[in-house]
Amino acid sequence: MKKSPSIILIALLIALSGCALTVGTQTVGIQSGRFFYTDGVLRTNYHAPFDSVWAACRQAMKDMGAVNIEENRKISRGKITGVLQEENVEIGIDYAEYDVVTVGIRVGIAGNNTVSRLFHDRIKENLLKG
Repeated sequence: MKKSPSIILIALLIALSGCALTVGTQTVGIQSGRFFYTDGVLRTNYHAPFDSVWAACRQAMKDMGAVNIEENRKISRGKITGVLQEENVEIGIDYAEYDVVTVGIRVGIAGNNTVSRLFHDRIKENLLKG
């Protein structure tokens, strides 16, 4: 299948500029080369054991002041939900490979990239604390 040069150019510009592109109802963007933002969810990988990432995410919810925190954990994935300033917060945690865990955060219905980034910053701090 032949790829259109304009599609390749758009993808390259997104990767280089760190901005977001909306096509129809899909929003995709890359920020700082580490984060991937799509459909209101900001995702990144953490190089740590699943249990450590889970604990860091749970603590991040508490640190940020979320209330009504609920956890739903399976063997290799789970979800922590809560409410922060009347906005629903959902942290999805997925085992990717040995000592690599993908965490996706959505704040509000449409997603809030800035607040999601604050949650990721707090998760990182919690992981560094041990």
